[in-house]
Amino acid sequence: MNRLTYKMFACITIPGFTNICKVFTRKFLAAGKSNSCVQNYLLQISKLALYYNRSPLELTIDEIEDYIVFIRQNESPSLSRLKHLVCGLRHIFEIFNKTGLKLKLPSVRAPFLLPVVFSKEEIKLLLKTPKNLKHRIILGTIYDSGLRISEAIKLRIADVDLNRKMIHVRQSKCKKDRYVPISDMLVRGLKLYLETYIPQSYLFNGQQKGSPMTQGSIQRIMRNTLKKCKIEKKASIHSLRHSYATHLLEDGLDIVSVKNQLGHADVKTTMTYIHVARISPKKGFSPLKTLYQNYDYEYL
Repeated sequence: MNRLTYKMFACITIPGFTNICKVFTRKFLAAGKSNSCVQNYLLQISKLALYYNRSPLELTIDEIEDYIVFIRQNESPSLSRLKHLVCGLRHIFEIFNKTGLKLKLPSVRAPFLLPVVFSKEEIKLLLKTPKNLKHRIILGTIYDSGLRISEAIKLRIADVDLNRKMIHVRQSKCKKDRYVPISDMLVRGLKLYLETYIPQSYLFNGQQKGSPMTQGSIQRIMRNTLKKCKIEKKASIHSLRHSYATHLLEDGLDIVSVKNQLGHADVKTTMTYIHVARISPKKGFSPLKTLYQNYDYEYL
């Protein structure tokens, strides 16, 4: 079953679940959350409700913990699924005044894992391997501007300023706009791509002009390219964004500028790349050295 099927089945079979979904969705969308975020939460909560065939508001903390143990042992869940379940329950318990249950929910801590990053030589190989021009431009655009895949598929032709060499990323993950610079090489590639494919509305059209590509299509392009390149790293399309940040740091850009170009809300997120980038530590020096570097005035 897909995520909508789980939700529909739970709404049909479990009394009161339809109202839970309705209230949850209204409050989340009113708060500015994306519909995708709402559906991800409701998917995991629907699975929990169907497991016990009861409303999540009727469950005890022991039952919720037993379910978490069950899915850890039997479904090899991703961390994001567990986070969607626990965070979704926290919001539902808050909305429906189940404060006691909310406080007792276990926390889901993410292990500290370093991102997979390509070397510059691997990036060159990845960008020249696809025979299809559009595929090369998609991968090149994501790497050259550090886009998330969700940002890449929403790019419109009007968002790309080839004269100013900038891309306008609208309403990203943190609900903020940002501008990111692009290289002369990508500008040339985009001009050729636009002349060749003549996309409509969105920069990267799907099967029909005027509609965007799907995330699955871009992920498939990346998987096929990795296979052709014989790169064995456990990489994904998001690894291009990780590589973008790492290479910017290695090339000397400061951490705050990297944060802004990535669109991170907190510089702590960007600091992860410090552990990956090959950056030579600067030698220490005293502030008086720079204060009186021209020797125009001697303090002592």
